[in-house]
Amino acid sequence: MTDAGVGSAGSGAVNACGVDSEVGTLRTVLLHRPGAELARLTPRNNDQLLFDGLPWLARAQDEHDAFTDLLRSRGVEVLLLSDLLTQALESSGAARIQGIAAAVDARRLGLDLAGDLAGYLRRLPAAELSLILTAGMTFDELPIAASAASLVRRMHHGSDFVVDPLPNLLFTRDSSVWIGARVAITSLALGARARETSLTDLIYAHHPRFRGTRRAYESHTAPVEGGDVLLLAPGIIAVGVGERTSPAGAEALARSVFDDGLAHTVLAVPITQQRATMHLDTVCTMVDTDAVVMYPAVQDSLIAYTISMESGSVKIRGGEPFLQAAAEAMGIEKLRVIDTGLDHVTAEREQWDDGNNTLAIAPGVVVAYERNVETNARLEASGIEVLSIAGAELGTGRGGPRCMSCPVARDSLQVR
Repeated sequence: MTDAGVGSAGSGAVNACGVDSEVGTLRTVLLHRPGAELARLTPRNNDQLLFDGLPWLARAQDEHDAFTDLLRSRGVEVLLLSDLLTQALESSGAARIQGIAAAVDARRLGLDLAGDLAGYLRRLPAAELSLILTAGMTFDELPIAASAASLVRRMHHGSDFVVDPLPNLLFTRDSSVWIGARVAITSLALGARARETSLTDLIYAHHPRFRGTRRAYESHTAPVEGGDVLLLAPGIIAVGVGERTSPAGAEALARSVFDDGLAHTVLAVPITQQRATMHLDTVCTMVDTDAVVMYPAVQDSLIAYTISMESGSVKIRGGEPFLQAAAEAMGIEKLRVIDTGLDHVTAEREQWDDGNNTLAIAPGVVVAYERNVETNARLEASGIEVLSIAGAELGTGRGGPRCMSCPVARDSLQVR
């Protein structure tokens, strides 16, 4: 892997950026500590903002801090999105322009209010601007003198958002994914999350840590979300196609990584388009170089279309059973499958509670929610070390340890 970043978001050595698998020893990860954006959730807007409940912010922060501390105790460098965002806004005027332009919607606010709002945001210190870009702003919080003649302002309730909050920033996996030594800025499918990629893009473009980082997939193309992207092995990627990632997105990602020499095989894996299975990593994640934890209800039904580059052109074949196609692409006899329950009810409950959404921090070592007792026991019985964390409040947004983490640097499996 090449060193794509210079500088540091904190103290200590800077790890080279790059990821070629799901299980290589984790060196650097991007997380987002939940903040004021979660306090914006109400019974009136939580469905629109994609949360299944109203998290207790203080407890969610405690749970996330414990997750962060666990990773650091295992030698992982943890980068926090809000810190990186503030530092990028401090170091670059272009970053401020980009962040404000994405947050201020003139079509919704009208030209006068949008202009006044943008002018107000430009004058803020970086830390205050960073907070508004993540936590949003209500009409009540607008400066009193701003746009007194605005019909939009007069016709909105004070608690309505003039800048929408981004509570799903917690799930840093989705808005960017590292493939080899390049970062792919994704395209999020739902409106509540669309602006998240503007912040990730801003950080990778303007933070000194990532100066010189090269891009893979670009966010202006078809929908792809990071939770659907599994790096099965060096050069081999599985992409879930369902509620969040479209067939066109999977194909565009495949063509992009082929063109850049980042992969030679992409498996497009159709998944059910429903809330419980919004991403491929809600039903299957890698826990070792040859093992996955998988929701048993899909074990026999998942198929894959194999996309490859042959003689300079893209070829597609399939669909074949996913486990068979994955093992064939990886050059192994079979994938070990650890399922998530001895009975249907337990398996369904633990899948809903993100039992399949584990974060590998080394081959055979994963972080998982403690509440998924049966799944964790089955992982341990199969020789996988499970590091459990609490997730009673973090889980209200439907995401586990993998969803909450974007690996920036892992040891390469190619040099083992």
